[in-house]
Amino acid sequence: MSLPNNNVFQLVAEIVEREVLRYTPAGIPIVAATLLNRSEPIEAGVRRQIEFEIAALAAGEISGQFDKAVLGGKYHFTGFLARKSRNGKTLVFHITEFAAID
Repeated sequence: MSLPNNNVFQLVAEIVEREVLRYTPAGIPIVAATLLNRSEPIEAGVRRQIEFEIAALAAGEISGQFDKAVLGGKYHFTGFLARKSRNGKTLVFHITEFAAID
């Protein structure tokens, strides 16, 4: 039995930091960034005030668009979470799609 891809992560956030577009040893363009989420979800009937930063990166074709996105702009991001390194415990949000929010 084949399981569907269940590592899909969506987030509305601001781009607060972004590194310069670079290339991996394999020649893939990549941009690393820090995203900031401020939200007020409801948990157990109580509104919670949430604020956190998350490391993110955009690789491949989308990296060019992400490199031109406005710093401080609010976007809806879709992607997946993966370890920063093979043996590490730190997670990084890999962006596969994003769109500006008015």
